Amino acid sequence: MGWFEERSGLAGTVALVTGGAGGLGEAIASDLAANGVALAVVDLDAEAVDRLRASLAERGADALVRVGDARDPAVLESVVADVDQRWGRLDTLVNVVGGTFRAPFTETNPKGWDALLRTNLLHVLHACSLAVPRMQAGGRGGSIVNVSTIEAHRAAPGFAVYSAAKAAVEQFARSLAVELAPDGIRVNNVAPDIVPTPNMLRISGEEGSVIDPEGARIAIPMGRAGVPTDVSGCVVFLASALSAYLTGTTLHPDGGTYASSGWFNWPDVGWRNQVPASLLGRIADEGGSQP
Repeated sequence: MGWFEERSGLAGTVALVTGGAGGLGEAIASDLAANGVALAVVDLDAEAVDRLRASLAERGADALVRVGDARDPAVLESVVADVDQRWGRLDTLVNVVGGTFRAPFTETNPKGWDALLRTNLLHVLHACSLAVPRMQAGGRGGSIVNVSTIEAHRAAPGFAVYSAAKAAVEQFARSLAVELAPDGIRVNNVAPDIVPTPNMLRISGEEGSVIDPEGARIAIPMGRAGVPTDVSGCVVFLASALSAYLTGTTLHPDGGTYASSGWFNWPDVGWRNQVPASLLGRIADEGGSQP
């Protein structure tokens, strides 16, 4: 057994991953399984569920992968009941489900707000309400990890209700972390920025495309968009005993965009928190008028 296996304590534990069959969820589920974690996964995407189920079976992973809507309390209750029956324990909960659409706030309505809150906040509350008593009853502590977003930490024009819901998840996690600390149950968040999964590209209106490398070099201090394993590595760490003294906090696998907070690495100019005058002049020349 290597250092990581010995220190992480993941082998033989059980995790529930909501929205765990595609994109970020698939990477998280696969990496947890690679470290000996038994998995229960629920996801709406039937094709993604089939792919993940086959992949985990090929690797000999102990897994229960189901099609279902984690936003539906009855579905969550059914999945958790299956976890009780199959393994009789729950050590880790990872809430991945989320989604949004782009629109000015004044063009949205209560029906849309309800959908965004249900998709990004309410299922987290319900999943935690089911997981926490089981972790407490097990007496081994546990780890809850919410996949959030950088938009919970900065303004997000066109995504006001979504960013509010994700900020609420993060504040809920901080408060719950303090409540559950005496039980050894840790609650943390992972807040990525640009990770070009199909869902992210669909939300950004760039479905089927890739993030422009030059744009990434300018906007992201590390000069590249994220990949799913940048996020799943953080989740594995937070699920493991390597983070045993870490609770109520957020990890930012974002290449430095949260830290840079509006500073951009402009070509031939370097770091500026405004558009360089030379670029404004070039835009004016190409557009035929002053901006």
